[in-house]
Amino acid sequence: MDKCNWCKDGGINEEYHDKEWGIPLHDDRKHFEFLMMEVMQCGLNWTMMLKKRETFRKCFDDFDYEKIALYGDADIDRIMETGDMIKSIRKIRAVIDNARAYKKIIDEFGSFDEFLWGYSGYKSIIYEDHRIVPVASNDLSDVVSKELKKRGFKYLGSITVYSHLQACGIINDHDIHCFRYRQIIDECPVEFR
Repeated sequence: MDKCNWCKDGGINEEYHDKEWGIPLHDDRKHFEFLMMEVMQCGLNWTMMLKKRETFRKCFDDFDYEKIALYGDADIDRIMETGDMIKSIRKIRAVIDNARAYKKIIDEFGSFDEFLWGYSGYKSIIYEDHRIVPVASNDLSDVVSKELKKRGFKYLGSITVYSHLQACGIINDHDIHCFRYRQIIDECPVEFR
């Protein structure tokens, strides 16, 4: 079975690819988990985030945005003192602020999933020109990022949002020979652009 080249490490990246990355996601808590990890990743590498995932779970109440939205200074201190945690108070505060903004979107749209997938018409998008020239952001991620920033989100620029759109399956950037690429086309609503 062929896979995307970036994941072939026989370990954590491959497992993430095979079980999560690029598979259409419709779970608000999982969306928040992915976004939180993207915030923590800024300036670092994704493999490190996958390795620290259990630490993040411990620090951030298993990615429960309802609980995180209530965090105060004592929680920030607790997180900063946790071994193996990324020691960035700005990122930790961003996760907390993002949980509060996230809840507001859910209040308005019924779910974050509804809000986000609305941008793609509830379809996985395949940008055929991405096969020729790989990109790190595009018009869709620009629009979503701008809206999230307007709503108070932090550390979610267009490149970071593009990564999330890939991770949650809104953008199908699996290699055309990857087993997931064909599976998504066969099992999900898809739009070619």
